[in-house]
Amino acid sequence: MAAVEANSEHPLAEAIAQYAQSQDITTPLPSIKNFDAVTGRGVQGTIGENFLQIGTQRWLEDLGIDTRELQSQSQAQAWEAEAKTTVWIAVNGQIEGLIAIADTLKPSSAQAVKALQKLGLEVVMLTGDNRQTAEAIAREVGIRRVFAEVRPDEKAQIVKQIQQGEGEKKINLNPKSQIVAMVGDGINDAPALAQADVGIAIGTGTDVAIAASDITLLTGDLRAIVTAIQLSRATMQNIRQNLFFAFIYNTAGIPIAAGILYPFLGWLLNPIIAGAAMAFSSVSVVTNALRLRQFKPKF
Repeated sequence: MAAVEANSEHPLAEAIAQYAQSQDITTPLPSIKNFDAVTGRGVQGTIGENFLQIGTQRWLEDLGIDTRELQSQSQAQAWEAEAKTTVWIAVNGQIEGLIAIADTLKPSSAQAVKALQKLGLEVVMLTGDNRQTAEAIAREVGIRRVFAEVRPDEKAQIVKQIQQGEGEKKINLNPKSQIVAMVGDGINDAPALAQADVGIAIGTGTDVAIAASDITLLTGDLRAIVTAIQLSRATMQNIRQNLFFAFIYNTAGIPIAAGILYPFLGWLLNPIIAGAAMAFSSVSVVTNALRLRQFKPKF
């Protein structure tokens, strides 16, 4: 498994390779022939006379490989109930074993989800993991809506469906037009990141995901998403305030300068006062904009 997975860039493959290294069994690795990564399914390759296929149970079953005997004799379901991802291995078309990989949650993940929900946003999980594992993780972080066992080519389509308001009722959104932000870090997330109204890539992810996104977070902490949204909202509010400061002086001053009050009160706008008002307008806009330097996210 380590020899085959060492040729893959998938995070699960990296976990398997690192585990093998910790067991001092990675030197030397046997050479691999005909290596192939099947997107969203697994990897396969030939070692000597043996053909190995490593990936999801669903993929192996689609290939006609019987997994029932090993599943009944293993703790696959117990692992999945514990939010662990099971990776199956078949040799020459026969199922031989499986390994469980725990997608460890960061302590800040649940806090980030809760903060996003407080902002009036609906948080949705979109994953290729099996449903039992995905739902276990979702419960742990407080996510109520889960799309599981999704192939990479289906992620962009699901994002599009949510944008069109299809499916379940959304929170605080127009059912005819949803604004969707997609957060991802892998090659498989790139199409969905491009499809979303706002693509947010994790800075620790792949270059493809970063290139397909609109925003790249410099940290792997999901709370940075909350910071980005809160800062964006604060910036838009600041812009509206600056527009008020920019136009209020002109709205009040131009009619007076044109003499609208002269027939009634005999008032005309002294050019010196007009110049001072314009300068004060600029000072107001700049001073208000500088308040963003004091921005601090709220979790």
